[in-house]
Amino acid sequence: FAKLGIKAPELFEGIATTATPRLSEFCSQGFSNTLWAFATSGVKAPDFFAAVVEAVLPRLDEFNSQNLSNTLWSFATARVSSPELFAAVAEASAPRLAEFCPQDYTNTVWAFATAGMKAPK
Repeated sequence: FAKLGIKAPELFEGIATTATPRLSEFCSQGFSNTLWAFATSGVKAPDFFAAVVEAVLPRLDEFNSQNLSNTLWSFATARVSSPELFAAVAEASAPRLAEFCPQDYTNTVWAFATAGMKAPK
């Protein structure tokens, strides 16, 4: 839907409502892909994004570099502010930067810049 430009706000709202209580069942790629779809579709779902933050913070060690960078990209694209998520992803990413491919670097720094987030010290 998102990539084809098909607007389906009712579908996305329904997914947000029914997926939220099941976030513990998501894998890291599931989080990343779902957030990407919401961000790309333009459907606003701040409560869903907030619930995802709570679900992913204790599980960031399960995320590979692409999942980390795409998650930040999705928040920045959707214009959802989450300083806590950005700080946690920065901390989780720093020791693993050798695993990042150029696109992961690009998505990560773009997300920080677009979201107006300062890089942690």
